[in-house]
Amino acid sequence: MSRAIRVFLVDDHALFRAGVTAELGVHVTLVGDAGDVDTAIQGIRATRPDVVLLDVHMPGGGGRAVLEAIRETHPDVRFLALSVSDAAEDVIRVIRAGARGYVTKTISSEDLVRAIVRVHQGDAVFSPRLAGFVLDAFAGELPPGVDGADPELDQLTTREKEVLRHIARGYTYREVAGRLHISVKTVETHVSAVLRKLQLSNRHELTAWAAGRDLL
Repeated sequence: MSRAIRVFLVDDHALFRAGVTAELGVHVTLVGDAGDVDTAIQGIRATRPDVVLLDVHMPGGGGRAVLEAIRETHPDVRFLALSVSDAAEDVIRVIRAGARGYVTKTISSEDLVRAIVRVHQGDAVFSPRLAGFVLDAFAGELPPGVDGADPELDQLTTREKEVLRHIARGYTYREVAGRLHISVKTVETHVSAVLRKLQLSNRHELTAWAAGRDLL
């Protein structure tokens, strides 16, 4: 039955995509894969899969950008987030954007196949610890600083929050670029977006803002 499920894989690490393809290829029908946001959106629209395995952190806006773009044109496509991150804010952000589930990359291939089948059937699937984040979020019990509990923080993309934390901790633009494996120009762009969204004027105000929310 699972072999009939058409799956598209989105992850910015080619080696990981190759590994998943090798593991899942005998269980589901892999119709395509992509390593960045724009290619993913084009590929999903062209192949119209049943389920998209979606990484959360990617260049160009992350998994949420893919999800939001596809929901506008192909609302029947279901998304299962597959990420190395088990941070509450990442889980809540992608679920709020419309993903049907969220599992970490430590999952076994057998459990991943089961998760794909369940998502295809309309179920919501989460790793046990992550399910608690979702329940807390919809019960309004997330701590300050986690998406869903802070409207200002919720404006920022995952990458913008990563840059914000590094800048607030005193790293230079070049150091942030090295730690996040992005260009200095990209760091500058993210900082400008953060300052604009939070209506702050400089990195000193940004640091104070982050400290007030225990983000350091």
